[in-house]
Parts: sequence; structure tokens; C-alpha cells
Amino acid sequence: MSGGPVGGTVGVRDDAESVEAVLAHATTALEVNGDLRGSRPVFEAAYLEGERTADGLMMAKAALGLCGQWMPEHRSQIAASLLEARLAHALSFTDPRSALALRLRIRAADPVALAEALSRAHQCLSGPQYGERRLALAGELVGAAARTGQRGHLLTGLLWLATDLFLAGDPHAERRLGELRGSLAEREHLAVGYVVRAIDVMQAVRAGRLAEAERLAEECLDAGAKAGDIDADGWYAAQLVAIRWYQGRLPELLPMLAELTSSPTLSAVDYSFIAARAVAAAQNGDYLLAVRALAEVRGRHLADLPRCGTWLVTLYCVAEAAYLLGDVDAAAEVYELLLPFADRPAMASLGIACFGSANLALGLALVTLGELDDGLEFLSGSLCRNLALGHLPAVNVGRLRFAETLDRRQGPGDAAVAADLRSKAAELAARLGPDVAPPARGFAANCRRHGTKWRLELGPRSALIGHSVGMTHLAVLLANPGAEIAAIDLVAGVDRLGAGFGSGSGQVVLDRAAVRQYQDRLAQVREQADKLESAGDSAGAARARGEQDWLAKELGASTGLAGRRRTFADGTERARIAVGRSIRRALSSIEAADAVIGAHLRAAVHTGAKCWYRPV
Repeated sequence: MSGGPVGGTVGVRDDAESVEAVLAHATTALEVNGDLRGSRPVFEAAYLEGERTADGLMMAKAALGLCGQWMPEHRSQIAASLLEARLAHALSFTDPRSALALRLRIRAADPVALAEALSRAHQCLSGPQYGERRLALAGELVGAAARTGQRGHLLTGLLWLATDLFLAGDPHAERRLGELRGSLAEREHLAVGYVVRAIDVMQAVRAGRLAEAERLAEECLDAGAKAGDIDADGWYAAQLVAIRWYQGRLPELLPMLAELTSSPTLSAVDYSFIAARAVAAAQNGDYLLAVRALAEVRGRHLADLPRCGTWLVTLYCVAEAAYLLGDVDAAAEVYELLLPFADRPAMASLGIACFGSANLALGLALVTLGELDDGLEFLSGSLCRNLALGHLPAVNVGRLRFAETLDRRQGPGDAAVAADLRSKAAELAARLGPDVAPPARGFAANCRRHGTKWRLELGPRSALIGHSVGMTHLAVLLANPGAEIAAIDLVAGVDRLGAGFGSGSGQVVLDRAAVRQYQDRLAQVREQADKLESAGDSAGAARARGEQDWLAKELGASTGLAGRRRTFADGTERARIAVGRSIRRALSSIEAADAVIGAHLRAAVHTGAKCWYRPV
């Protein structure tokens, strides 16, 4: 069978070495070196040999070895059932009063069994609600390691302490991690060292060193493969999601996320990749996929999601997707669930990926619900927490989301604060380099003439809205997303689009695209009306002539009696009031026709002396 560990691994050999010695070598490879892959075939061969010879002791030790370091390593139903059957079979050959039997029955009798039970209990309590209990178990494990004398128990206990502190956002996490690094420097442990490498990736992302983080993630993947960790591919994917998230390139991962969500090796309780897919699809403009992925995560109730190690990250992604989609129902659910964990960082698994403070997700949820003042409180809290965490990309995301919300609220002094936040975000982005991008926006609406009505589109959604002055104003804003347009210029009519505005804004705000669209459509309608009349379709010709008259009227809307330009007696203030009132009426009509499009426009359209459309 196999010889001793060479370079931390064991294999199969055909000399006369005893099975007992080989089992000892395999145990050393697993417990001392953390070699999950190298030890498995030896334990497997030993179990089969023990079964062939009816050696219950050999079967019991081999079955315990097959359980591995982490829980659960056997993800497929077949592998898990086989291991369960082997443990039961080995137990039937073992003295029920023996320590070995107790180890087989959740293993909690002697110091070794106690250490194993503490470690596995810690892994079972992976949800954020168990943070304090996990810390207590980790402390007990470090104490039990002093009794067992096994290096693997000590390293695992130190690892649990460090990761638990990271998950709690505790500033002392670095101290525990440093202690663990010191122990690993004395001698390598593949499994524990792999987790430390994953934390290195997370810390590089927090520092905004995204190119370095990607290189470290690839090295971490190699280390995970060397250790034989079943989660190596999943952890690498989670790291890429975090990196691309802050690079503004998350949609690039849509093919990978589609493959991951159907992978048999993905934990059955992990919904984080499905939630990330919803965000990526929303950023990519794929409304149907985004809505479907979000619905898949939510199920009947978001509260039914298993509270595992990726639960906070999953809810963080749900909050982001709801914000981008304007999904108020999802936002309300995620707010209630996340509220008890407001000050926790949204971290995956053992600290392998971090998306910053949950305060940011709570703020976005409230903004989606239209509760802007309360949302700003949480967004402000996220800035403080993310600075404390040293998560600089998340700080910038928070600043820009804060500024967007101030734009919507339009309170006294909000514009100045928003400008200052954007200036600080630009300064930090310049220091971090081109890798760190601003938060991605979701779908943008568009509006165009459809006969005598307006056709509004948002992703695959559409609605026909009757003509009104407010719809004309909205059409101009939607045709020029991000541009600030003076209300007095909107009132003046489409004949002034694309020109310098003298007594109005005094600057060129728009290009001539909107005017050309009207003129091109007018020419098309005239031609269509002529063709319909020639073909004898009087009804169709009448409809076309009706639209032709409407378009001609709109193009001349700024001309008053005797060709004089229309003006407002009180200029800017009268225009501000009139435009705001007209747009609000149009938004009410849109909400009645399609609540999702209406909610999107309510969030993205600003009215005042200057108006704009900024899709969120």
C-alpha cells in the first residue's frame, strides 16, 4: 500500500508495509499537513481492506479519516450516503463503550474526539446569528488542542478565531490572523494555509488593489487544488465576483454564474451566486433574467433562505438587485431580514470575499422604498463602517449612492453635499487607479412617439401613455440621460433644442438628436399617409394625418401669436413650477399604466430649476 508522506502527500504502494502504518501516515497527512486529497485514497483502500478482512478497528479509523477536515466535504448524495453507511457499518464492529465508538457517534468522548466535535460544531453554526457561539467554540478548540497536542487542532482553532472576528468586523481580527501566520511559518498546513490565502485576496480587494487581488485569487485557487478542497472553484468564483463588482465589470461573469448555479459541487444552501447573477443581469440590461434570478432567490419568502455562511452576501446582492430593478417588495423583505446585522460586513464563508457594511444594503433598500431620509442615515453609517473596515472601493460606492439619493431628495444644501461626495469619490478613485469603477447603473428608460401616444420602455416592459405636456418634457429628459436641462428651456419647446438659449440657460445643453427625431418621424408619417391614401386606406391615412398634425404642432410649440416666442412673465420660477407640475402628472399616469416603470422614473427624474434623468 502507501508509504509515508512525501511532500505532504501519501499514495498507494505494493510492499509489505502494514495497513496500520499506512493509516498512521494518512492521518499525519490529514491532521498535520492538511493534505485532504492525498489522504483520501489511502483511507479508502484501508476501509475496503478492513471490510474484506472484517477488521472493525481498521474500518472505524479509515471511516473517520474519510470524514476529512471540513464539514461537509462529501457534497453529492451518493458520496454522503456512502460515508454515512460506512460509519454505521464500522460502528457495528466497534465496542459501543469505546472512545472510538463515541468518535463515530458525533465524536465527543476523549480530547481528540472533543476537538473534532468542537471543530465540526463550529462549521455547522455558519450563519451570522451564531457569531458569539462560534467564538466560544473556537476558544474551546484552542484549549482542547493543548490537551491533544495535535498541531492541526491548534491551527484550526486559531483559524476559527481569526475568521470569526473578521466576520464580526472586529478590529482585533488582524492580531489573530498574525498569530496564525506565525504558526504556519514554522510548518506548512495545506488546508489552513489555503484559507489564509483566501483572506489575503479579500484584504487586497478591500484595499482597492484589484489587479493584485486577481493574481492572488489565481494563486489561491492553485493552493486549494493542491490541498484538495472541494470549495476551491466556488471560492475562486466568489473572489472574482467581488473583484469584478468593484471594477464595474460584473456582467462579464454571467456565463460563469450560469454554470455555477447548476454545479453539483455547489452547496445546496448557497444562493449567493444566483443573487449575484440577478445583479449582473440587471447591470447588463437583461431585465427578464434579472427578475427570474431574483425570484429564484426569494422563493415564496426571502426569510426561508438557509442562514449559512453566504447568507449576508446573498441579501446584500438582493438589495442591490432590488435597487437596480425598482423592486419594492424585495427591498422591503431584505430590509427586515438585514436590520439585526446592520453593522456586520457582508462577507462570504470564512472571510474569503467582502462587500462592505450591511448598512449600505439597508440604505439602498430604504431608498428603493422611497424612504429617502432613513435611507440616508444607513448610507451615512455605511461610510463610517467601511472606512473602519478599510474597504475603500465600498467607501466610494457608498459616497456615490449617497450623492444619488441626495439628488432625489432635493433638500436644502443637498446639492452641495452631493457635489462634495462626488469630488471625494473622484479623488479616492484617482488614488486607487483605473481598476476601481463607480457603481453600475441599471436599466435606462426610453420614450418615443407611437401614433398619437407615447411608448415608454424599460427593459422588456412597455406602456402606452396618452399625450400631455409632461410627457413631452419627459421625452426630452429621457433622450438625454444625465444632462441637466433648465426648466425654462423645456417650456420653450422642441424648436430650441440644440441651440444656445439666450435668456434661458445660456449654454448648449442638448445635441440636435431630439429635433432630428421629430423631423424624421414627421417626414415618415407624411410619406406613410400619402401611401395609405393612394392605396385607398382612408382610415389608416386619417390616423397618420393625425400624428402628422400633432408632430407639426409640437415642432412649433415655442412660437406664440404673430410668430413671437412664448415667454414666462416670471421666467425661471414660473417655468420650474409649471414643469414640475406637468411631469408629476405624467408620472402619475405612467404609474397607473405600469407600476415598475413609474417607480423607476420617480426615482430617476429630478425636477426643479434644472431637470434631469439619471437612471439608477
